[in-house]
Amino acid sequence: MIFRRSRAALFAASILSIPVALSPVMVQPAAAQWIVYDPTNYVQNVLSAARALEQINNQITSLQNEATMLINQARNLASLPYSSLQRLQQSVQRTQQLLGQAQRIAYDVQQIDQAFTTTYGNVSLSATDQQLVSQARERWQNTVGGLQDAMRVQAGVVGNIDTNRAEMSALIGQSQGATGALQAAQAGNQLLALQAQQLADLTAVVAANGRAQALSDAERAAAAEQGREQRRRFLTPGVGYQPGNARMFPNGN
Repeated sequence: MIFRRSRAALFAASILSIPVALSPVMVQPAAAQWIVYDPTNYVQNVLSAARALEQINNQITSLQNEATMLINQARNLASLPYSSLQRLQQSVQRTQQLLGQAQRIAYDVQQIDQAFTTTYGNVSLSATDQQLVSQARERWQNTVGGLQDAMRVQAGVVGNIDTNRAEMSALIGQSQGATGALQAAQAGNQLLALQAQQLADLTAVVAANGRAQALSDAERAAAAEQGREQRRRFLTPGVGYQPGNARMFPNGN
């Protein structure tokens, strides 16, 4: 009987102890607060923050690339702060002025045709000896004037060499220091303009020398034709000697 009561008391005590072990610990809020650490949630938060930081870095890099692209575009569109056009035009104008100051027979087709018809053409059989001498002198003056004009053009072109040298040095410096494609292209175009101006000077020299040479050749050809005419006249029999009265003294004494 006593044994049965002991077993019943032990069973009741075990039943009463189960809710106490399984129930959560109740803590008064005013007394203390417990911090619960969840490792899984912490890892997820760290990964999310890392991904957000990576996105921010990517956006910063993208903005930097766009800024660099805009800067490069601005440099490529920047104009060259140097122009040699005025100096090159002045050199060309000086050469043109020298060509325009050509003496006598200048660079004009109608004037040349007229001169070769009158001065350098066939010698007129009816022209007097004085006229032949006058034409020969005119041709000589044309030749001398052409030679002088050629030398003046040569001197002007030589005077442009120093200007061309300074411009070439400046343009090469601008090309090497170009900050963008537009500046480099403009410097290259100005170098081509300088080359064109030099070719214009060379053309002027060739034209002046050719004019002087042509006048000299034309003078020799005309002189040969005139020489044949004068020889023909010299060899043509003239009126023979006719006797006449001659007075030794004008008063007849």
